[in-house]
Amino acid sequence: MNSKKAFLLTLLLLTGRAAFGTTMTINPDHVFVLDGQKVFPIGFTMPPPVNGRTPAGANGLQELSSAGATFLRTGTWDGKWNQKTINLEKQYEDAAARCGLHCLVFLNELADIKNTAAGRREEILLRKVVNEFKNHPGFGAWKGADEPAWGKEPLGPLMRGSQIIRELDPHHPIILIQAPRDSVDQLRAYNPTADAVGADIYPISYPPGIHDNIRTNSEISLVGDYTRKMMAVANGQMPVWMVLQIAWSGTTGPGKKLVMPTLAQERFMTYEAIINGARGLLYFGGNIPKAMTPSDARLGWNWTFWRNVLRPVISEIGAKSPLYPALLEANSTLPIKCSDANIEFCGREVGSDIFVLACVRGKEPEQVSFSGLPTTVTGGEVMFESRPAVQVKAGQFSDHFAPYEVHVYRFRRN
Repeated sequence: MNSKKAFLLTLLLLTGRAAFGTTMTINPDHVFVLDGQKVFPIGFTMPPPVNGRTPAGANGLQELSSAGATFLRTGTWDGKWNQKTINLEKQYEDAAARCGLHCLVFLNELADIKNTAAGRREEILLRKVVNEFKNHPGFGAWKGADEPAWGKEPLGPLMRGSQIIRELDPHHPIILIQAPRDSVDQLRAYNPTADAVGADIYPISYPPGIHDNIRTNSEISLVGDYTRKMMAVANGQMPVWMVLQIAWSGTTGPGKKLVMPTLAQERFMTYEAIINGARGLLYFGGNIPKAMTPSDARLGWNWTFWRNVLRPVISEIGAKSPLYPALLEANSTLPIKCSDANIEFCGREVGSDIFVLACVRGKEPEQVSFSGLPTTVTGGEVMFESRPAVQVKAGQFSDHFAPYEVHVYRFRRN
């Protein structure tokens, strides 16, 4: 093939990609697959301004991508869809494509199509929005109605909305996020409107745990409780995508005390969600002005929290981390066990590597032992920590956990 033909073929391929955008599916292990590559969605509600800058002057969205983030939650925030919203979404999609990110587009009122004159107008706008972005290379997935069970929204209009979305765009999933309310059966009733489910849960508040109206647990391990609950809602039929805390109305509203997660707390909540089955994560509240320093407020995003808390966490689980391939696999079938029921853990295998992610959900320190590794394994690295390797004998090893501590182990088959 001569150079001219090669150039034309490359141009054709690139043009075709631009024309047809992305395809996002879900594999049998409930892992998201974007353009044929498995992906663990890591995003932010809402992201930095589309042309925003970091305090150092760098491109804000590129900064998120460079740390290993993969998604942005875009679409409407506290308003409705109109031409201005569409224009802004186009800017975000273009910027996401340049930065190697993808958009989770919140449809808001357009996901709820009622049989009324207003509903028919919204249907026209829904069709316009879906057709506008379904083939954009910066697009990834749709976010349907927000917390519909808590709002007691009728199922029929939501089914109509999801039917239209699937009819126009069968190549991208619909994500449904519920509030930390209602029973498993009440939440499960809305599953037909989506391809993945999840919940937002923000346990850091004063007093603790006010986001959960059941108040069965006021500790940060509430994240694990609700991840397991949403796994039950999913009923083994779809992935779970959890929303974790930066800031929220319970800490920034009138008369509320501003309190945000520490690095240790955010790291625990992140890993506890993953250990209990989450296949995607969003971090909520980086754009809430009342949670920002004055300098961050001028830039439109909480870069101080990002620098001190979120970036270190994302660097461990993000697309550029050595742990990331393990987040794309099914749980290991190895008979791994722990001596203490207070330890939550999961095992993942990637090639000859065995990863064990473990956290302690209690306040007391724990000396525990694990068993069930292959007998040929003799030691393992404790990832992201400056400490010696753990020693493994006859498939067993021991370690100490401080309250709410996380350890990530990597073992290699000999």
